[in-house]
Amino acid sequence: MAAFLGNLRNVVIAGFVLAALVLLIHLQRDGWNVDAETFVGFVIRWAHIICGVMWIGLLWYFNFVATPTMPKIPDDLKPALGRFITPAALFWFRWGAMGTIIFGILLAGINRYIVQAYTLDIVDANGAFSSTTYLMIGIGMWLGTIMWFNVWFVIWPNQQKALNIDNRFPDLAGPDKAAAAKTAGQFSRINTLLSIPMLFCMAAATHWP
Repeated sequence: MAAFLGNLRNVVIAGFVLAALVLLIHLQRDGWNVDAETFVGFVIRWAHIICGVMWIGLLWYFNFVATPTMPKIPDDLKPALGRFITPAALFWFRWGAMGTIIFGILLAGINRYIVQAYTLDIVDANGAFSSTTYLMIGIGMWLGTIMWFNVWFVIWPNQQKALNIDNRFPDLAGPDKAAAAKTAGQFSRINTLLSIPMLFCMAAATHWP
C-alpha cells in the first residue's frame, strides 16, 4: 500500500479507474441507455471542473500559503522554492488555467449558450437580459477569461523573469527581477480577488435558490 500511495501516477490512474466504475454502475442502472451528446457534454464538464480545481487550488495555494509564509522561511532555504517547487507549481497552474478555459468554452458551445454568455445575454432569442442563468454564467466566463489572460500573459512571463525559469533570463538585473516578481504577485492577487465572484457566478448560474 505504501508503495502504491507513494507513486502519484498510480494514484491518479486508480482515481480515474474508480470514476469509470462509478460511470458503469450509473449506466447499468439506466439500462445502458445514454445519449451521446449528453455524455460528451458531461465529460467536458467533468474535465472543466477538474482543471478548474487544479487552477484555483494552486492560485489559492500561492496566495494563502506560499506568499504569506515566504518571509518566515530562512534565507538559505528560499532558493530551493524558487528553483524547484514554484516552477513545478506554475506548470500545473498555467495548464490548469488553459484546460479550464478550453473545456469551459467547449461546454458553452456544446450546450449552445456561448453567444448568450459572452454577450452577457444581450443577444438572446427570448430578448436581452431575459435569462439570469445566461447573465450569471456570462459574467463568470468573462471573469475566468480575464484571469486566464493574466496567468498566461502577465503572471507566467513575469515569473519566468523573476525566477529565471529554464534559464531564460540568466543576465536579468536584480531590480528587474524584483519588478517582475512584484508584477506577478499583484496580478496573482487580482486573480484571487476575481476568483471569488467568478465562482459565485458559476454556482449561481444553475443553483440560484
